[in-house]
Amino acid sequence: MRGHTRILAVALGLAGAAQAQAQDAAEGAALYARFCAACHGDDARGGGVMTPVLTVVPPDLTALSAAGAFPLLRVVRQIDGRDPLLAHGGEMPLFGMWFESDGADVALSGPGGQPLLVSRPIGDLVAYLISVQS
Repeated sequence: MRGHTRILAVALGLAGAAQAQAQDAAEGAALYARFCAACHGDDARGGGVMTPVLTVVPPDLTALSAAGAFPLLRVVRQIDGRDPLLAHGGEMPLFGMWFESDGADVALSGPGGQPLLVSRPIGDLVAYLISVQS
């Protein structure tokens, strides 16, 4: 029984830490402007200044939720490189060191409410992408 109490205490502590470390969409917007806007456009609709020289047209990131719920796992996996895209030069992002964890991971609420730990920059970027959904 003692083990269950300890697990519950740790889980509650993690839940409180995740709430205290809420994602920052404004910081995500700054990251987006620095790393994503050249291809995906300032408005995240896919018309960035690099579009004319790209062989793959960048998608409209404001429509990620068009088919229903925001595809959190797919988006995180593409940003952190676990689901590489050829258009991103293989492993994404090309700017990986800026999105790596500094030990201050944040928890996003994944499918079914399961926590998904990501680096703070990825959490902030995801918060921004969620905020621009049409």
